[in-house]
Amino acid sequence: MTRPAQRSGGGARTSADRLARLLNLVPYLLARPGIELAEAAADLGVTERQLREDLELLWVCGLPGYGPGDLIDMAFDGDRVTITYDAGIDRPLRLTPDEALALVVALRMLAETPGMANRDAIERALAKIESAAGELADAPVAVRMPGDSDRVAALRGAVQRGRALRITYYAATRDETTDRTVDPIRVLMVGGLAYLEAWCRRAESMRLFRADRIDALVELDEPAAPPPQARLHDLSAGIFRPDQDLPLVTLRVGRASRWITEYYPCERVEPDPGSVDGSRDVDRAGREWLVSLRVTDLAWARRFVLGLGPDVTVVAPPELADQVRDRAAAALDAYASPPPEGAARDPGPGVELVPGAGAPPGAEPAASAGSH
Repeated sequence: MTRPAQRSGGGARTSADRLARLLNLVPYLLARPGIELAEAAADLGVTERQLREDLELLWVCGLPGYGPGDLIDMAFDGDRVTITYDAGIDRPLRLTPDEALALVVALRMLAETPGMANRDAIERALAKIESAAGELADAPVAVRMPGDSDRVAALRGAVQRGRALRITYYAATRDETTDRTVDPIRVLMVGGLAYLEAWCRRAESMRLFRADRIDALVELDEPAAPPPQARLHDLSAGIFRPDQDLPLVTLRVGRASRWITEYYPCERVEPDPGSVDGSRDVDRAGREWLVSLRVTDLAWARRFVLGLGPDVTVVAPPELADQVRDRAAAALDAYASPPPEGAARDPGPGVELVPGAGAPPGAEPAASAGSH
């Protein structure tokens, strides 16, 4: 028994298309033992390369346990394939009460996801499962997605009605609030956060607006009219796609701040060779890390570093190090002596409080480098 002779990338396709094909593939092959791959590919409407890739995936699918006797198995004779163990996929599906309820909850959650395509198909599938589940479907289970607030519902409604919006938006990268008129195109979820993708008339370009940073919105009477040059963002690699023209920031971070390497796209993460000579406090692994990442602007980077506190040191660029040093010194000077009795403590214009130097613990350290 041998595995398929080759693996290949196959063409682009959606996960839903592939799942449907895989579910049909096993009963199809069971009914046609020893069929040639070329013939099967033609019947299924895929290329032979795609079929081989699907067979590779089926090879690691099966029943819990995922060991010999649990996984789907097949035999190959040249370019012919035969299913030798189907893992029960040819039997009618019988759901236990817990499985039926879990499926109902999952479909309800999927239906509540902002920007979800084919919502009608989801609701039809949910109706069928609820009908089959009987009284279980009436269990008191309410489903709401994280961030699925009235604001998201209002954004989704504006998209469905094709109306322009006037929004008040907090731009974390510039630490400012602006009023904008936008032409909504879609609402989508990325990394557990809801975003409005729209043509911004103020910027005269496409923008992604985080729903939780929209402080106010008004639906206008005029229709949304994005211009012909409006193009949807490619979000396959995430919201923030670093450009080589953006400023490159290098930080020396200790153990407590290593989380930034998982939260932000970094160009370089490596142990700092200079942190093992005893001249600095280091973590139990014996080293601090050097982390390089690109940012939209240095003002955001300054706020980001100040929020992280003493566990982070700016290595480059020098102007960022100077800005952080000046702001931190100004904040410390403001607390060097108590204010007159009854007077409000004011660190001065433009001074940001640093955790550990007067800032309230738990203050948000930063916003995503790629959001607007």
